Amino acid sequence: MARKNGSSGGFRIEHDSMGELRVPADALWGAQTQRAVENFPISGRPMPRGFIRALGLVKAAAAEVNAGLGLLPKTRATAIRRAALQVAAGEHDAHFPIDLYQTGSGTSSNMNANEVIATLATRGGRARIHPNDDVNLGQSSNDVIPTALRVSAQLAVVEDLQPALRHLRRTIERRARGLGKVTKTGRTHLMDAMPLTFAQEFGAWASQLGSAEGRIADALKRLRRLPIGGTAIGTGINAHPRFGRAMAQALSKLGGTKFEPAADKFEGLASQDDAVELSGQLNVLAVALMKIANDLRWMNSGPLAGLGEVELPALQPGSSIMPGKVNPVVPEAACMVCAQVMGHHAAVTVAGASGNFQLNVMLPLIAGNLLDSIGLLSNTMRLLADTVIAGLKVRRDNVSAALDRNPILVTALNPIIGYEKAAAIAKRAYREGRPVFDVAVEDSGLPAAELRRLLDPGALTRGGIQG
Repeated sequence: MARKNGSSGGFRIEHDSMGELRVPADALWGAQTQRAVENFPISGRPMPRGFIRALGLVKAAAAEVNAGLGLLPKTRATAIRRAALQVAAGEHDAHFPIDLYQTGSGTSSNMNANEVIATLATRGGRARIHPNDDVNLGQSSNDVIPTALRVSAQLAVVEDLQPALRHLRRTIERRARGLGKVTKTGRTHLMDAMPLTFAQEFGAWASQLGSAEGRIADALKRLRRLPIGGTAIGTGINAHPRFGRAMAQALSKLGGTKFEPAADKFEGLASQDDAVELSGQLNVLAVALMKIANDLRWMNSGPLAGLGEVELPALQPGSSIMPGKVNPVVPEAACMVCAQVMGHHAAVTVAGASGNFQLNVMLPLIAGNLLDSIGLLSNTMRLLADTVIAGLKVRRDNVSAALDRNPILVTALNPIIGYEKAAAIAKRAYREGRPVFDVAVEDSGLPAAELRRLLDPGALTRGGIQG
C-alpha cells in the first residue's frame, strides 16, 4: 500500500495491487479496507466488538512472537503491539466498518486490522510500518480469522457466559432452599399430576443449567486449539516453525485463559467443527432457558383464571388498553432470545458445513452468530436471575387450594385398594369438587387416620410405596 501526499474533498488517494481509489481523509484504514466497504453494502452490521478485540490480541501477540524469533525489529514490534492493544481495547472501533457479510475467509477484516494497526504504529515513529510485511508477518487471513474466531468465542464464554450461567443457577438454588417445604401440584401434559415441592421443581431447572455448564466447559477443550501458524492452507508457509506454539502461549497471557496450538493446522483452517459444537451447546442452553421461562409464564398465569402459583415482580404496565394488566415480560423476552439462538445455530451448522478443501468460507458468519448468541444468553440469564427468580413470590393460598382438590393424590392408594377403585374415587372427587381425602373416607374402606397419612402431599413428594 502506497500513500500519495495530499487529499481533496475530504478524501485521500490510496492504491493497492488493483489500482487507486479514494479513502476518507481521516480514516485509519487503507485501500483494501475501502474496497471491502464499497463491495459489501449488505447489512450495515460490522464485525462484533469481541471479534475486533480478538483480532487486536492476535496482532499484538504476533508482533511479540516475531520479535522474540528475531524476525521483526524490536522497535517495530513494540509500535505494532502498542497499536494492536489499542484496537483490542476498543479505542478505534469506528475504523472497522466492514460488513459482517463479506468474503468468506474474512480477508477483508484481517486487512482492515493490518491497515489500521500499521497506520497507528507508523504515527510518531521513525519507520513506516507496512500492513502486510510487518503487521501480517508470518500470518495469513486463513489462519488469523479462524484463530480470532476461537479466541473471541472462548473469551466471551469465559468472561460473560459462564459467570452469568453460574449466577442464574445459584440464584435458583438459593430460592429452592427457601421453598423446600412448600408442596404444590405437579403437572404432566399440562394436567394435574402427583405433588412435588417447589425445591424439587426449581432444582430440576438448576440441574439443567448445571448440565449446560458441563457441556460448554467440555466444548472449550477443543475450541481453545488455535490454527495460527498454518498460514495459507495449513502447511505453515512463510511462518517460523515455532510461531504457532509461541502464539498460543502469548495469547494465553494476553487473554487470561488457556489456548494451545492445534495439532493439525489443516483441520483448524478447513473445519470449524469445534465452533459448531460450541454453537450446539449454546443451542441446548437456549432449550433449557426456554423451558424455564415457559414454566415461569405458566406458573404466573392469571392471576385469577390461570394457575396463579407465583407472582413475578411487576416491571411495567402490560397493556395500552387494559388497565392494571401486568405481563411476564422478561420470560417472554427470554423466549425470543432462545428462538434467536436456535436460529443462529441453524445458520452456524450450514456455515460449518461450508468448508471447501483447505478452507471454510463462512468464517465471519460463524464468528458473528457465536458472539451474538453468547451475548444474548449472558444478558438474558442475568436478567432472569435478578428481575424474576430473585423476586418472585409463591402464592401459597392458591397452591394449597389446588393441592387439596387434586384427585391424582389417590395414586398413593393404588397398592392398597387397587387402580380401579382409586380411579373411581378420583373421578367422584373431581365431579363433586371435593377433596380426595373426603371421598376416600367414604369409599375406600380405610380408616381416616391411615388415609391422612397415605394422602399427605408432603410425604408423597418423597416417593416410594406409602402403605
